Amino acid sequence: MANKLTAPSDPALAPGEARCPGPSFQDIINADQDQVPDALRVQQFEFIGDEDIPFDRYISDDFAQSETNHMWNRVWQWACREEHIPGPGDRYVYDICDWSILVVRGEDENIRAFINSCPHRGMQFADTGSTGVRRKTIRCPFHGMAFNLDGSLNEIPCRWDFPHLDENNFRLTEIQCDIWGGFVFINMDPDVAPLADYLEVIPDHFKLWSMDDRHVALHTEKILPANWKMAMEAFLEAFHVLETHSQAVLTAADANAQYDIFGKNVSRFMHAIGVPSPHVQRDVDPQEIFGKLGRDPGTLPAGASARAAHAQLLREEYSEKFGVDLSGKSTSEMLDSIEYFLFPNAFFFPGINIRLCYRFRPIDVDHCLHEILVLQPVPEGEPHPAPARPIRLGVDDSYTQIPDFALAEILDQDTDNLKMQRTGAKASRKGAQSLGNYQEARIRQMHLTLDEYLKSSDKAAS
Repeated sequence: MANKLTAPSDPALAPGEARCPGPSFQDIINADQDQVPDALRVQQFEFIGDEDIPFDRYISDDFAQSETNHMWNRVWQWACREEHIPGPGDRYVYDICDWSILVVRGEDENIRAFINSCPHRGMQFADTGSTGVRRKTIRCPFHGMAFNLDGSLNEIPCRWDFPHLDENNFRLTEIQCDIWGGFVFINMDPDVAPLADYLEVIPDHFKLWSMDDRHVALHTEKILPANWKMAMEAFLEAFHVLETHSQAVLTAADANAQYDIFGKNVSRFMHAIGVPSPHVQRDVDPQEIFGKLGRDPGTLPAGASARAAHAQLLREEYSEKFGVDLSGKSTSEMLDSIEYFLFPNAFFFPGINIRLCYRFRPIDVDHCLHEILVLQPVPEGEPHPAPARPIRLGVDDSYTQIPDFALAEILDQDTDNLKMQRTGAKASRKGAQSLGNYQEARIRQMHLTLDEYLKSSDKAAS
């Protein structure tokens, strides 16, 4: 008899309507019998196509250059956290493709973003990755041209030789800058719509999950051996858990994860933890699940839910560790992988046990930089601690080099796939990937949005 999860789909269902047999994510959180935020009750999905996605989008230098020319300079993207620039004169350098951006906090406490290029000879004011250098002016290290923190001219050495320059025609190039959830966003398009519009449902959904009240407890930067989209797409679906992360099938409801597409910029998956995968074709004792969650199986009371008991222990442990009250957080908020994606490259997890943010930045067509921030709650009334300094890993380095990093094994498994996937895509005679209609729909939506930028640029040029 065929496994019920590998049997053919019901032909009576329209494309995109098929779902994994067994309990849905909504069924699982209903069974928790606690107060689930309204945002987790929302379901928003529709079929958006089943055409193949060409591999040229990942392996072509020309396609990568088109993204640089027509997409990266027109989208909102997070540059840093507010705590990276806590006081006047603090600055942070954010680089993407051919551009370098200098984010600065002014004397008036406002945060501004400038092109990181001196209008004299083009010199960068600070190099890639610079942060935390507090100065009263923005001074060029080449000739000493200096600018105020609002971008206006402060000083020109040998001023007598530049009678043709003044603060009206010799100032820093300012670009769009805005803040949400403690994240500083930049956009190089002077005509861009406001960040609040670009974020779609995120501000409303995150009202109960303030990102402002968290701080960067861990920051990793790792070079991955794949195009930024190829690397990122592994984090847009839970479909790969069964094969790539098979050690997790007793505690991860992978195939019955919920996928939502809220608009062209924002999508979400919600993936329950503490319940077996529907691929597990046997009854699993709650004590076995409890043990897989890292607990002593013998301490689970008879008849108790391993998921609920683990969540309660985390409430107690994290409340003490972080100095915050987590007693009102639902089981889902405490445990589950709740992940919002913001086009083009950012991921926000509002949960407590999985409290991450990701971003993926292109290096070249075959490599990207994957950054992970672990955001820990800040005790009420206390200042934000200084953000953790990045731990940098090379393309061959393991995440296990990071002390006490619980996700190291999972992330190494994801990374191990990438070089083989990149090589396979280049070798493919088919020349394209075929996506699932539901579990991989977020990948398709990302490509549809990318095409909007590339096509609109083509129309403008014609």
